[in-house]
Amino acid sequence: MKVGLIGAGNMASALARGWGEPVLVADVDHGRAQLLVEQLGGEAPGSNAYVADQADAVVLCHKPAQLRDVAEEIGGRAKVVISILGGTRIEDIEAAYPGLPVYRFMPNIPAEVGHGVFCYAPGTLAGEGPEQDVLELFGRIGTVVKLPEPLIDPATALMGCGPAFFALVAEALVDAGVRHGITPDDASRMVVETMAGTAAVLRDHGDDTAGLRRRVTSPGGSTARGLAALERGGVRAAFSDSVDAVVGP
Repeated sequence: MKVGLIGAGNMASALARGWGEPVLVADVDHGRAQLLVEQLGGEAPGSNAYVADQADAVVLCHKPAQLRDVAEEIGGRAKVVISILGGTRIEDIEAAYPGLPVYRFMPNIPAEVGHGVFCYAPGTLAGEGPEQDVLELFGRIGTVVKLPEPLIDPATALMGCGPAFFALVAEALVDAGVRHGITPDDASRMVVETMAGTAAVLRDHGDDTAGLRRRVTSPGGSTARGLAALERGGVRAAFSDSVDAVVGP
């Protein structure tokens, strides 16, 4: 499947780097598209219409507010539409691209290293198009979780915003280590590798979060004291508030 990207921003670039193949990409900032081509090979034609003509499927990576304008350019040319537009419902995408198979994904930045998470909601004509090929395309660079569309927004708070939340946690731990005399490089390496290892244990060894905490925590020990301090600091409430803030009223 030959994929064309409409937009070359952070998320489009993460997808392209994850796939690791020459790209076909257009962006209003042609220099940004050209930079991606210089990294991966491919074409940056400067024309959305050309991308739609050449691609088996176009991935909408532009700003959500540009939905109608882009559809006017490529609506009669696109064959299959994949959207990663935040806050843009399938019905709105289908209205802009009537009669076409539409697939909605919400991706995250770890896609660029093959560890993305993609929330997926199919359009009404998804089964009439290359749905399995599309799912395999995204499955190559991460985990695809099919969800009812109303759950996409809270899911985005977990997996879309999650990398930034985890980065803040890592930053706070590194800062705490530095305050106690560890060098920034050593603290960063320890924290990042510990996060990666913990994720691997949870994913590959069948542990749940509570079970892993029990394995690490001795009664009355140092981890227990640290966890108690986190609870006193309201860490659970802070994360709950952050998800609520993302989802909105």
